[in-house]
Amino acid sequence: MKIKTGDTVILLTGKYEEKKDEKGALKTHKVIAVSPKEGKVIVEGVNVAHKHVKPRKQGETGGIVDTPAAIYASKVQLYCEKCGKGVRTKAKIEGDKKVRVCAKCGQEI
Repeated sequence: MKIKTGDTVILLTGKYEEKKDEKGALKTHKVIAVSPKEGKVIVEGVNVAHKHVKPRKQGETGGIVDTPAAIYASKVQLYCEKCGKGVRTKAKIEGDKKVRVCAKCGQEI
């Protein structure tokens, strides 16, 4: 999986598919968590589920809590700031480190 925690991504499909904001730029989101075994990611502000929580301890309040739910990683794409759109990545070896770079412009992600 080429998406890591903390990456900036755009959404490609579904209910949360990206439209341009009022300035004409694509809306971007931050990845909160990644589950490579399931092939899913949790993205900030996307696919928020309402969870009904009971109070477990005395004095604790229950109610409806909003929690982010996972979406498939194939529905998101990494965002390149230089290109201004979602891009694919390549691996580039610099010394003894492996670095992800934009396949179009070559900028490090």
